[in-house]
Amino acid sequence: MSDHDAYTPQSGDPRYDVESYELDLTYRVRTNRLDGVAVINAVASVAISSIALDLIGLRAIRVRVDGDRRTRYVQGSRKVRVTLPRRMEPGERFSIELSYAGAPGPRRTRWGTIGFEELEDGALVAAQPVGAPTWFPCNDRPDDRAGYTITVATDAGYSAVATGALVATGRRGQFETRTYRSAVPTATYLTALHIGRYETRALPITVGRGVPVTVVHPPGLRGEVDYAFTPVSQMLALFEAEFGVYPQDACTLVVTPDQLEIPLEAQGMAVFGSNHLDIASERLIAHELAHQWFGNSVGVARWSDIWLNEGFACYAEWMWSEASGRQTVQEKAARHHARLAGLPQDLVLADPGPGLMFDDRVYKRGALTLYALRRAAGDTRFSELLHAWVSSRAGESVTTADFRALAVRVIGAGAEDLLTAWLDRPGLPPLPR
Repeated sequence: MSDHDAYTPQSGDPRYDVESYELDLTYRVRTNRLDGVAVINAVASVAISSIALDLIGLRAIRVRVDGDRRTRYVQGSRKVRVTLPRRMEPGERFSIELSYAGAPGPRRTRWGTIGFEELEDGALVAAQPVGAPTWFPCNDRPDDRAGYTITVATDAGYSAVATGALVATGRRGQFETRTYRSAVPTATYLTALHIGRYETRALPITVGRGVPVTVVHPPGLRGEVDYAFTPVSQMLALFEAEFGVYPQDACTLVVTPDQLEIPLEAQGMAVFGSNHLDIASERLIAHELAHQWFGNSVGVARWSDIWLNEGFACYAEWMWSEASGRQTVQEKAARHHARLAGLPQDLVLADPGPGLMFDDRVYKRGALTLYALRRAAGDTRFSELLHAWVSSRAGESVTTADFRALAVRVIGAGAEDLLTAWLDRPGLPPLPR
């Protein structure tokens, strides 16, 4: 059994794991009203008589465990605590059906407001790291990955886009429905929902094993979207060559009508604001696409290892820069190393602390760590390391210790000392030549 994550100790319940979520949602745009039924299929990790689900800002209406109408539950400000009909033994499976409703909104955290957010004419979810409970009841742990089926009914004229591949459309009274399904193991914070007056188009490319690349955007932004996403096919081709076959069952690029502070990654999806359609944002497109391998397929088991998501995606930005004829990886590394050398040397990359987990130094020092490994190992063995990391841990939750072990196995014992210097000590090591 895992413990509570030290960075988010009030989130999740380590006593059970979720195998799949089935969400049936109705969202009214004008009134910001969400009605949902969640079926959560889970398995006990230890002997348990009760479990906790994360749910914030929405009211639980009815709870059933394995269909038992006598199921008792108590809802607090962050959790719905459910008494199981009987003691569950380790490995025993059970199913929870929870009906809920309310006006969803973001939660306030030390990282800002996170979760479900109304737009001027629609809504989106920005869940990293603890925003998922603002729109569905869940076991909100980064290491608890599950499959998803998400059906969304919303007002006519609006499109709902969610995690997974679109498998059905229909009507429910005056509402239009769309159903998405994904068998790819997905963390709660990477489960997405976007609602707006959107046009949906398939680009003339596929990725992976025939996965279509889909763009979703306001109709008035078609020209800007086509221009901004022109290099997407080349980016995906580069990353497949460098990292392995595209690991998701969907590849959806969403552009919101609103401006966003930063793009957002989700499982099989990347989300951009209308302000991210210029040449300066090209690196951000590469970054979010790279997350489909690093962070979404191979994802962190605990938030202290966030560099495994962001450092790898940042390094992929540098690879795209070089491949597209701009600055080389070496030039990028030298520029960012010089900048980091002038900043406080108080960040330990392998455990930056919750206050610094999204600090830009985590991104850039993480990428520099990979550059240092490449210089020490040579291009061939470094490429072997990246491919082995992606192929051997696809769909899994990993730690820095896992990466260290693989690096030593592929590159040799010298990788241990190199990673200790870059990951465990606050002082910035010299830039390797």
